[in-house]
Amino acid sequence: MREAKDTPRALVRIGYDGRVHKTFRGHHAKDRFENEVRVLKFLEEKGCSFVPRVLELEPENLKMVTTNCGARVDHLGEQRMKELYAELETYGVRHEDPFMRNITYRASDGRFCIIDFEFATLIKENIGLKPEIGMER
Repeated sequence: MREAKDTPRALVRIGYDGRVHKTFRGHHAKDRFENEVRVLKFLEEKGCSFVPRVLELEPENLKMVTTNCGARVDHLGEQRMKELYAELETYGVRHEDPFMRNITYRASDGRFCIIDFEFATLIKENIGLKPEIGMER
């Protein structure tokens, strides 16, 4: 496996099969893991095609395996980035960390994608649920 990210909050590795292995650690790791899983499953139910899909879960290890959404993006205009996060909100999710570091490019279909949903919230207006309270970063 190739290491993609190693920070106090998460270890992310990409397997030779392309699947993404993310292990949560550090401050509020369990809450962030549960939130990301909940949000990704919600987006899958809504048919959102530009976010990772959950493939496997190991709650006891705070680890998830997802599909790969492409390579990190180095350059993207501010307006285009805002459009991507606004498109996500049409599915009932506010990202809460809307920066370029959370955007990838999937060459297989020429699609910009959004990753890292550990701080995301469900939007009350769009889905009829009470939004989650944001966690400290």
